[in-house]
Amino acid sequence: MDLHIFEVFSIIGTVAFAMSGAFVAMEEEYDILGVLVLGLVTAFGGGVVRNVLIGVPVTTLWSQGGLIMLALVSVAVAFLLPLKWIGHWKRTEALFDAIGLAAFAIQGGLYAANMGHPISAVIVAAVLTGIGGGIIRDLLAGRKPLVLRDEIYAVWAMTAGFVIGMGWFTSNMGLLICFAAVVFFRMCSVHYKWKLPRRSLVSAEAAPSQPSQSALKRTLSKGE
Repeated sequence: MDLHIFEVFSIIGTVAFAMSGAFVAMEEEYDILGVLVLGLVTAFGGGVVRNVLIGVPVTTLWSQGGLIMLALVSVAVAFLLPLKWIGHWKRTEALFDAIGLAAFAIQGGLYAANMGHPISAVIVAAVLTGIGGGIIRDLLAGRKPLVLRDEIYAVWAMTAGFVIGMGWFTSNMGLLICFAAVVFFRMCSVHYKWKLPRRSLVSAEAAPSQPSQSALKRTLSKGE
């Protein structure tokens, strides 16, 4: 692993996710403490869960003083930005989220691969690092986690972990290509509304048996 490129992806992911968490907190009208907590949880939550599963002490988080400070600065900037600028950011929210997803998925995959873990662990590390913080953020904000929505999300983190675990991208250029590919395909899934197959447990035959709201109102108005 090239330490420099590892740090670059860590920085990109930290800034993107810390600001994402801060903006979500402000949308939910949290106070400044809530904004700070949601920003830090989004930036580091996935990495903490990953460390637990691949055998890295959770306390290693405290050795990342530079990234923690960067996250704090990012949250402060997000909190102080003029509303007009925040509005511009909201229009590109999916892009920033894709950047954070790609950066952290690759960072997590590299972390596990360089510890000598098998490809399954590399994929899990990539997915947890890429989506873990966002899931915790959405749960704390009382929202349906982004990863559970219709658009394809976690699949791109899994793909990044797979190619890293297979050793297909090891150079700086290769990792940058992987990063760009994850961002590109994530944005394609948003734009074209690509979805994974799903199956509903609600029977289509049972639907007509339930009276509609309008029919129910008509019945009540007639006194039937």
